[in-house]
Amino acid sequence: MRLPRIYADTSVLGGCFDIEFAEESRSLIRMAREERAVILLSDLLAEELEGSPLEVQQLVAGLAGPSFERAFSSEESADLRDAYLRAAVVGRKHAPDAHHIALATVVRADVVVSWNFRHIVHWDRIRLFNAVNLREGYPPIEIRSPREVI
Repeated sequence: MRLPRIYADTSVLGGCFDIEFAEESRSLIRMAREERAVILLSDLLAEELEGSPLEVQQLVAGLAGPSFERAFSSEESADLRDAYLRAAVVGRKHAPDAHHIALATVVRADVVVSWNFRHIVHWDRIRLFNAVNLREGYPPIEIRSPREVI
């Protein structure tokens, strides 16, 4: 059976050290360590973590093995991000959020998980991301909070 491929954004890894989100974020990591899911870790995540607390950086550095797959941004993901921006799914200030969704779409993740309820896990925005995906020839993508996935 194929394991679900879960694209985790920066908020999920940082959530491991936030009292409100720790239980679900850690459960998601545990799912991968128990080989019940594959977590996609992107170069975008690595860039965003450069200024994060050391404990978060160490957590991500320790995520290795067959259940942790690296995903790399590309011209294709940047083009899809730009399509989201042209469609005003999010404003230019939130282009990194759009790039996470674009990259997850391009690498064919099954679901994006995030704690960002304003710009990512938001009913209206999910519909708009998927409308652009369909217009640009990509399949719709599931976008959920870790709470909905574990």
